[in-house]
Amino acid sequence: MSALLTIGEVSRRSGVATSALRFYEERGMIISERAGSGHRRYPRPVLRRIAFIVFAQRIGLSLDEIGSELDKLPPDRAPTKRDWSRLSSSWSARIDERIAELERLKLGLTGCIGCGCLSLDRCKLSNPEDRAARFGPGPRYWIDDRPLG
Repeated sequence: MSALLTIGEVSRRSGVATSALRFYEERGMIISERAGSGHRRYPRPVLRRIAFIVFAQRIGLSLDEIGSELDKLPPDRAPTKRDWSRLSSSWSARIDERIAELERLKLGLTGCIGCGCLSLDRCKLSNPEDRAARFGPGPRYWIDDRPLG
């Protein structure tokens, strides 16, 4: 088994498009070596970093946050379980927030659809006459479950 992988091999193994791999490399989140032909060759541990990037994006970390977290990992070896544990220890609250947000979304959708009236005056997912715009950008009623005042 080769210690270095082509960009195509990394893409197939990680499920991440080659364009995204190049983007991650431009941002310094992953590294490659260049073969004599100029083609990228990635060390096998890059697969763990990519898995981390994908997972971190799914729990809501921005690319800047992910990059900062990756900077805490050792550049000269594959991260250990202890390295990953140290990074992920602060994510529990973030995951709990995402779960709560998704549960609110689920209840909102169920309540609106289950009600049957689809009243535009009562539905939190709509904003008749854009009344919430005066409270700021985004889905104001959804973000705070009430208008800001």
